[in-house]
Amino acid sequence: MIRRISTKLLLAVLAAVVVPFLGFAAFVNWEMAERLSREVVLDSLEGLALDLASQLDGDLEDHARQIQHWSRDRICQYAIEESARDDQAGESKTTFRLLLGERFDEAKLAWPEYDLLVLIDGRGRFVVSTNLDEHGDVLSDERWSSLRSRAWSAEPWFADALAGRVAPLDWRPSRYLGTTASTHPENFELGWAVPVFEKPDLEGDDAANDAVPQPVIGVLLGLVNWTHVQNQIEPTVLKNYFQGLVGPDGKPSAYAWVWGADGDTIIAHRDIALYGKSVSRDVGLPQMVAAVQDSDGGLYPEYTFNGKKKNAAFRRCAGAERDGFRWVVGVGIDNDDIYAAANELRATLFKATGVVVLIAVLLTMVIARRTTAPIVELEAHTRRVASGDLSARVEVRSRDELGELASAFNRMTADLAESRTKLVRAEKDAAWREMARQVAHDIKNPLTPIQLSLDLARRAKAEGRADFDAIFERTTDTISRQVRHLRDIAADFHALTGAEHAKPQVFEAWTLMGEVLELYAAWAAELGVVVERGGSGGKVRVDPALLRRVLQNLVSNALQAMPSGGALAVSIETRDERVVIEVRDTGVGLDAEAKRHLFEPYFTTRSSGTGLGLAIAKRVIEEMGGSIELVDNTPPPGTLARVSLARYTET
Repeated sequence: MIRRISTKLLLAVLAAVVVPFLGFAAFVNWEMAERLSREVVLDSLEGLALDLASQLDGDLEDHARQIQHWSRDRICQYAIEESARDDQAGESKTTFRLLLGERFDEAKLAWPEYDLLVLIDGRGRFVVSTNLDEHGDVLSDERWSSLRSRAWSAEPWFADALAGRVAPLDWRPSRYLGTTASTHPENFELGWAVPVFEKPDLEGDDAANDAVPQPVIGVLLGLVNWTHVQNQIEPTVLKNYFQGLVGPDGKPSAYAWVWGADGDTIIAHRDIALYGKSVSRDVGLPQMVAAVQDSDGGLYPEYTFNGKKKNAAFRRCAGAERDGFRWVVGVGIDNDDIYAAANELRATLFKATGVVVLIAVLLTMVIARRTTAPIVELEAHTRRVASGDLSARVEVRSRDELGELASAFNRMTADLAESRTKLVRAEKDAAWREMARQVAHDIKNPLTPIQLSLDLARRAKAEGRADFDAIFERTTDTISRQVRHLRDIAADFHALTGAEHAKPQVFEAWTLMGEVLELYAAWAAELGVVVERGGSGGKVRVDPALLRRVLQNLVSNALQAMPSGGALAVSIETRDERVVIEVRDTGVGLDAEAKRHLFEPYFTTRSSGTGLGLAIAKRVIEEMGGSIELVDNTPPPGTLARVSLARYTET
């Protein structure tokens, strides 16, 4: 016995605690920690790639428009015209050129990312440029001489700009400022060659003048240092974004890069040694190049770089329509970082699961051993009491619940031994007296019309009356009705004694009430009673047959109270932990006398019936753990019957 109870307790703990915990741990591990971590990170990579591409697009567009804005300054036209006049006259008046050079220097100081602003006339000759180098120092004589003597008309972008188009200069090594040949970002540049249009004189309608196409008289070249682009893909923001994956002490591996418009050339990377390298050939990742060529944005296939498995997302930048270069922006992260949080959670779950299982098993074994001994002893003494030995006593060894149970058991057996005989005799006497009184009361009324009917039939036969047959038919019909009434009395009396055994079931209260209302639908229609339903219902656990009889009694009483029609309102709703059933009628209501005796056996306000209906209903509802009451309807007239039962909740 001890081993069986111990085993059951152990299995119960395993089933109730350990197994659900293991299931939860597995769910968290595989469904949330691993799968959701990957999905969230991949979605974040796509969003970051899109944000970075949008940022670059906006930045490049701003630079291109800024250079175009400078090209529309009339000082550019005046400087070109001044340069042409000086060449023809052999003079050197530099008023406008000096002024424009100062403006270029001011612009460079305001926007340090600009390496060079240079104005060239329509024949490709140098007009003016910034006087400061990429570090903000005055240009050396060597650089200044190089700019003045360069054959600008031979540059590939010059013809496009002179034709009135903005000519973009994609990523390239710096060519005009004499920088070194190393792969440092400072030694690369991008830019735009913008046409300078001749503006008409200020006299007349400016709007009309602007609408007329003007000739191109020169080109303004603006160059941006590549460091400006490289800084935008530095990993600081990305590392902060993914810091939560690796914890406060970890260093996220996330970083970004930029490829050229061909989708294969690296032009910006945290490893500047990769500048100009081919992704498909030099790096050995042709599958990534294929992904870029198939779509303008999305996820790269999982890949391995420098011995690390990685995942990454990409987005192609805007093209010439927005003064862009259709670069490809990528954002990647090591798989170790993606699953770092999942791995940490997995390890914690495994440790916690092992500890929980071990503690649960040990505690269950100890508790089972200490619990089963008094239970076995109590079980043995219970068998003695069940066999009729009321002298059995259990030794009390503790003051806990088992000790209280043993004490209660001893008191119970002592009380039983003392009062069993008196109680049995008293209950029998009381039951027989009550039975006799109630039976006599109930059968007295039906017996009287039966006796009178029999006497009438005898007299009619003795007197030889001509209407004997009619009298005989009437008297036998009366006797038959009274016999049926006696049967109803017997059935109600049987129900009142509680001889029926309850068979509780879980069901929706509205389902049962719907069946009852359907049963009385024809009667209600005949009386002209309108039936209204309301409430959201609720689940109960009672005997449906017994509750059906109670509801039938309440609905029947309500309909009988409205012989000339009215309204019957039925509602079922959940209030706190109770299911409340209400039946309202618009009948004559209840008087003070009826309210005092409603639930007493044999009390009725009608000429027919046994008077047991509400008494039976009260006993049945109270045995179900509920309550029943009849009160005046509000607003009057009418009666409200309210039944309250415990709401069933799953555990």
